[in-house]
Amino acid sequence: MSAMLAAAVLVELFTSEGCSSCPPADAVLARLHRQQPVAGVEVIVLSEHVDYWNSLGWKDPFSDPRFSERQSDYGGRVYTPQAVVDGRIDVLGSDERAIVTAVTAAAREPHGILRLTPAEKKIKKVNFPAGRVRIEVTGLSDHSDADVMVAVVEDGLVSKVEHGENAGRTLAHTAVVRALQRVGTVASGAAQWSAEVPVPSNDSWKEPRVVAFVQDVRTRRVLAAGALKKEGDGGAAERDERAADDQAHGAKDAHAR
Repeated sequence: MSAMLAAAVLVELFTSEGCSSCPPADAVLARLHRQQPVAGVEVIVLSEHVDYWNSLGWKDPFSDPRFSERQSDYGGRVYTPQAVVDGRIDVLGSDERAIVTAVTAAAREPHGILRLTPAEKKIKKVNFPAGRVRIEVTGLSDHSDADVMVAVVEDGLVSKVEHGENAGRTLAHTAVVRALQRVGTVASGAAQWSAEVPVPSNDSWKEPRVVAFVQDVRTRRVLAAGALKKEGDGGAAERDERAADDQAHGAKDAHAR
């Protein structure tokens, strides 16, 4: 079996509350985040709500035209629910087995390491620094110019849908992207990059957390990804290592756009 070369793999879900095929995909994303099914690899998930369903009976309160544009930028089919793994693998968002297979395959390709730490000692919330974070990226493989992206996400968001295909349903969401912005550029071929960067904030976000990733501008491949951890909360690889230590010590259908 090939060794895992990625510490983290990014999974983006393009979804909408107006799409009746999307709730199962939203549930899949939540399980991926909660269960971390690929040993030694942190699955970092983003839920990006597109806006092109908004004219069909229900306006998704988490939708943003920038996510629709981002989905289109990947090329190929544009549909919901669509999962894009590692910036390059298109998978039906409700097909959990296929997503795990894609993550496993992506993890066997070379990736860099991205570390996120608070840039300020005093923070309002353990998982959300007020103002800035420090990003350190090392070990990048050969690439073109690459964007350094920061996303602010929220878990546990709930909507009661009153109209459209999901009328009458209460929908729960994980890793909803509240803000996504480019904070820097890694020059073509550079193996490392670091900087302190600003983090978007909004008083209406109750439990935000921060994710960052580096994406090749030309190929769209995700070169590295990471998430700001709560104190004492290691990534998947660290959790697997702790579990191994403990043991050693005896202890759905797609909708086309």
